[in-house]
Amino acid sequence: MTDGADSSDDLRHLSRTALERRLRICVAESLTSGRLASAVGGGDDAGCWFGGGAVVYQSDEKERVLGVTPGLDPCSAEVAEQMAEGARKLFDADLCVATTGVGGPGPDDNGHPAGTVFLGWATADGVGHRALMLSGDPAEVMESAVVQAVRLLTVRIEGVHAAGPRRASS
Repeated sequence: MTDGADSSDDLRHLSRTALERRLRICVAESLTSGRLASAVGGGDDAGCWFGGGAVVYQSDEKERVLGVTPGLDPCSAEVAEQMAEGARKLFDADLCVATTGVGGPGPDDNGHPAGTVFLGWATADGVGHRALMLSGDPAEVMESAVVQAVRLLTVRIEGVHAAGPRRASS
């Protein structure tokens, strides 16, 4: 992963905070093809706080599995937010981050240039997104998106509180 020292610091902080607050984290991925789940799952004691991830590429599967509204541009803030919220509900998580975008090498069918990335986030209190314009070949775009998604989890976890008794103990 690029920006390795910062990424491992972010992952350590995410792991420690999730454990201390008894939070459940999950991810939803299109662009990053499981790389985000692999990175997050590598966190300390991830078995105690990482609920899992959904890798969903095709629009009809995003609709079926994650509840994304049919007909939306798959490379959009709205889809990133809906993916995050759908996975958050699917995994009964406190925080979810989703990735969608165009890895390249060229633009997608809707004309979005390579490197156009949207990260969506969802908590019980709301949803939001970050728009990114990343550079590099497809592998570099995906790796940069993973680094930014882990960083977003680390930032967003600060405002998240445990779900409390609604969740059965594992």
